[in-house]
Amino acid sequence: MKLETKVTPWLGFNNKAEEAARFYTSIIPHSSIHSITKKPGTSDALVVKFELGGLPVYALNSGQDWKFSTAFSFSVGCDDQEELDHLWAALSEGGQEFECGWVTDKFGLSWQIVPARLSTYLDPSTPERATRVLHAVWGMVKLDIASLEAAYSENE
Repeated sequence: MKLETKVTPWLGFNNKAEEAARFYTSIIPHSSIHSITKKPGTSDALVVKFELGGLPVYALNSGQDWKFSTAFSFSVGCDDQEELDHLWAALSEGGQEFECGWVTDKFGLSWQIVPARLSTYLDPSTPERATRVLHAVWGMVKLDIASLEAAYSENE
């Protein structure tokens, strides 16, 4: 796990930190759990240190009923439609789907499941292309990479 970063996200759970970390690391490529610190005198997890696609993350069982909001999300860049579909299905199960490639998982955490090339599609140096792609994104719930590629390449 890379700990050279100065900023590391901590996710607060009432009592599902380990369950959430195991779920996330099972579906996000290049992810793993690094350690689980137990609550003193119990076998229950207190802190789970894990990595999501190379990003160090901590999950904390705070004992509080904190709620996530869409003001914070993780964005996952997918290399192809198969990967996007797989992550979408896993994260939306027990959660909720939203427009523009957003999904809230069964723990209430928000995710943006997008093509890895999205920043290329939205490059401000090609405003006509970016506008076409944005209009396509706004018309979708789960993103369709082929449709975004078509919007990006239109008139070429």
